[in-house]
Amino acid sequence: MDRNVLLLKEMIRYYARDPKRIQHFIKVHDFAGMIGKLEGLEDDEQNILEIAAIVHDIGIKVSEEKYGDCSGKHQELEGPIIARTMLETLGFEDSVIDRVCYLVAHHHTYQDINGLDYQILVEADFLVNLYEDNASREAAEHALQRIFRTESGKSICRDMFGLTEGTADQAGTISIQ
Repeated sequence: MDRNVLLLKEMIRYYARDPKRIQHFIKVHDFAGMIGKLEGLEDDEQNILEIAAIVHDIGIKVSEEKYGDCSGKHQELEGPIIARTMLETLGFEDSVIDRVCYLVAHHHTYQDINGLDYQILVEADFLVNLYEDNASREAAEHALQRIFRTESGKSICRDMFGLTEGTADQAGTISIQ
């Protein structure tokens, strides 16, 4: 059986009785998978992206227990340890596990993004969080300007939130109309 399907099942078990978290990672996985394919990722990088999207928030439970919150920084700190154990148990290769853990450890860090898989994971998480948090149009515009870099991610964000294509102003920033 496909290991990614087994990972999805394991994550559903991990978040048993927490449908909101299950729905979240499934949606992030789907958006990440779609954007990665639209952006033409190579198969290995696409696979790493999709695995990372499945486990990206795995540190939430421990963060809540240990710190009383689920802040992004606490997730980044605690998540890789749990993800590594789960991925090793399911037989993923070390090189895949290392990159996935790096992405889990940085998915709330929006500067110095290294790699298209990292960028797409951030964009997919933003698409879902903007919706789930019932963010304002202005918040979506701000995210579009500051976070999104892939053409596919930008297009999805504009379509989802009814934003129009921006034009570059003289300073080179994007202004949304």
